[in-house]
Amino acid sequence: MSKIRTIRRIVKGQNVTDGAGMKLVRVFENSDVVEFDPFLMLDAYDSVNPNDYIKGFPWHPHRGMETITYLIKGNIEHVDSLGNSCSVLDGGCQWMTAGSGIIHQEMPKAKPRMLGAQIWLNMPAKDKMSPPKYGDISRKSIPVVRDGDAVVHLISGSLKGTHGAMEGDYIKPVYFDVELKPRGKWLFETDPELNLFIYIVLGAGSFDPEENREIREKHAVLFENGNILRVKASEEGMRFLLLAGKPLKEPIAWGGPIVMNTEDELEQAFIELNENTFIKRHNREIK
Repeated sequence: MSKIRTIRRIVKGQNVTDGAGMKLVRVFENSDVVEFDPFLMLDAYDSVNPNDYIKGFPWHPHRGMETITYLIKGNIEHVDSLGNSCSVLDGGCQWMTAGSGIIHQEMPKAKPRMLGAQIWLNMPAKDKMSPPKYGDISRKSIPVVRDGDAVVHLISGSLKGTHGAMEGDYIKPVYFDVELKPRGKWLFETDPELNLFIYIVLGAGSFDPEENREIREKHAVLFENGNILRVKASEEGMRFLLLAGKPLKEPIAWGGPIVMNTEDELEQAFIELNENTFIKRHNREIK
């Protein structure tokens, strides 16, 4: 029996400054992790002023989670302790598994517009100390599927028999960038066990079959359980990011860029940072 997902919560992010002075919208964070599980945090970028973002995020550590950075427009240079050095460009994505520990920097370059988002994805307790890994996903490697009124960029997950550019090793989220034409409609069949939300990047639309109110850009919409997502764009159309994943339902101990399960684990991570033992050697090859 089909059940359409109804709106559980609408979230408007807060303007914050992070890193060395980068202005962004923090859509949700540690106070919201129970509802958005397995997603930890969403930062959204949208600026035509390079002074808002070029100071970026100089060298900093991560452990116990994955960061997924997707740019519709922009250029972010990435360097890390694994030896990777590359740029996330228009339509591209960076999928970084911090695992046991990685140190990196993300430095945006001046462009006419920076538009995109970074999502923090939790890792299961048993996998948090796994080897770190970096994934560079170019625009051309992300499949695009036309589905009725929608054009869907498949970062992760599958649609109409087409698989996305990336599949997680630990959590296997659905991550789509969906462009919907003016007054267009789209139905997406989902696993009812997945926690699902969307972030409206541009335009506006409605989602709840019981009401026709439109929700505008720069808002996240978290949905109740169900197996059908119903979307209807406004007369100006809509572009949104869709993310869905199976909740971990595990305890979280969070300290800045490190996300573990206990306070002892968190304390140990910061001790290792101070003692320069944070980066681990792993027996198997890091890819």
